[in-house]
Amino acid sequence: MTVACEGGMGAAGSAPIAPLRRVPTMVRRGAGRTMATTFNLLRSNDLIWNYVVNNYLLGKDYFPFDLLYWNSDATNVPAKWHLTYLKDLYRDNLLAKPGGISVAGVPIDIDTVTTPSYIQAGKEDHIAPAKSVYEITRHFSGPMRFLLAGSGHIAGVVNPPAAMKYNHWTNDALPATLEDFVAGATEHKGSWWSDWISWLAPQSGKMVPARVPLNPIEDAPGSYVKERI
Repeated sequence: MTVACEGGMGAAGSAPIAPLRRVPTMVRRGAGRTMATTFNLLRSNDLIWNYVVNNYLLGKDYFPFDLLYWNSDATNVPAKWHLTYLKDLYRDNLLAKPGGISVAGVPIDIDTVTTPSYIQAGKEDHIAPAKSVYEITRHFSGPMRFLLAGSGHIAGVVNPPAAMKYNHWTNDALPATLEDFVAGATEHKGSWWSDWISWLAPQSGKMVPARVPLNPIEDAPGSYVKERI
């Protein structure tokens, strides 16, 4: 199992949640843009005011960025789901509390997870801070490998080895804190994918031929990516 954790809201607290409480109960879908704005507020200098100053006030063109273009493909979700997600998983961090969340009437206790887990965190991640992600090593009970990757929430994950961008840090030990992990870690150049593949291969079965899709609807990436919500 490979996991990336959504940490607590920290300094943001309840600020992004308050406006959502005013959404009428008749509203069944919360715009994907609202979800995106919530996370932009966690890093407003870079993700909001940077564009206000450079593109609106100074009239500069937007810098072409393929990852952010892909990231703008937001997903609409029910307003109640959006509020519950922010309140229960971020502000109150209920997933870390045994029985804090139930699914189909079954209380969830992640302390009982024994599945081998590969845990990746981004050094500059503003949505899932590395320090918060590291906390899951104090909950899972099975074999774990933690890796700290360079960059943030998107570029730190979507980082093909051929690009030779961003370093990553490994430490076979799992000390009590992220600071101690970093202090004893070894830095490696380039993508973290190679370490992940090396961990994943022994956990997997034998190699098989790639599956041939049956009756594809249309060529990738699909016409839906051209639609705006």
